[in-house]
Amino acid sequence: MDLGLNSRVAFVTGSSQGIGSAIARLFAKEGARVAISYRKNRDKALALADELEAAGGEAMVVAYDLASRESIHAAAAEIAARWGGVDCLVNNAVEWESGSPRSQPAFEQLPEAEWSSQLQANIGGVVATIQAVLPFMRKRRWGRIVSISSGVAVDGMVGAGIYGAAKSALHGLTRSLFKELGPDGILVNVVMAGFTLTERVRERFPAAQLDAQAAQAPLRRLPTPSEVASTVVFLASTANTIVTGEIVRASGGIS
Repeated sequence: MDLGLNSRVAFVTGSSQGIGSAIARLFAKEGARVAISYRKNRDKALALADELEAAGGEAMVVAYDLASRESIHAAAAEIAARWGGVDCLVNNAVEWESGSPRSQPAFEQLPEAEWSSQLQANIGGVVATIQAVLPFMRKRRWGRIVSISSGVAVDGMVGAGIYGAAKSALHGLTRSLFKELGPDGILVNVVMAGFTLTERVRERFPAAQLDAQAAQAPLRRLPTPSEVASTVVFLASTANTIVTGEIVRASGGIS
């Protein structure tokens, strides 16, 4: 299937590694110009851009901090200066407290500075990013916005209340934005990823634990980043002409 992405400009936030890098690779494979963003992993972002260009694609790297409105608007302006705007936005970047959810203190003991900054980044940062690219999409009367959520938003997880709240907010935002932006040809969706075999997951979890997780999964295996990416890129493509306002699971049935 031709996804109609040739020369479209795709901005994938948090794309130096993990699911974000898989999304960037697939966009490039489909002929899109890809803006790769990073907050800390500049070397990985540059390496990915080199990889995409070596394969015949077009890529650029921009600094992007989900917690900084100035950084967000600067990234959008840099992309526009090179390619004229943004056609496809994937909100993949996320800010999560250090440590695993189960290692967090009791909910009532969470420091306000920690939970308020997490909400501000994961909700406010996405809102600011959408605001930064919408003028380009409205002008062209075409655009695609896909936000990456998690099964935690609907299934919950001990120790992840603030993270789950932030991801749930993306669902509510999407359910309103698709109605507002539809008349301008802009489709807005959410993809809920589950426990995915990213580089970070492979590094942090023992192989035996991953095998146990896979044995309990409906497909008897864990999804890969590229499998999640295929759903995201379809929704962000010209081939998607009617799916909007939806919350789509791409998790192999895993929360």
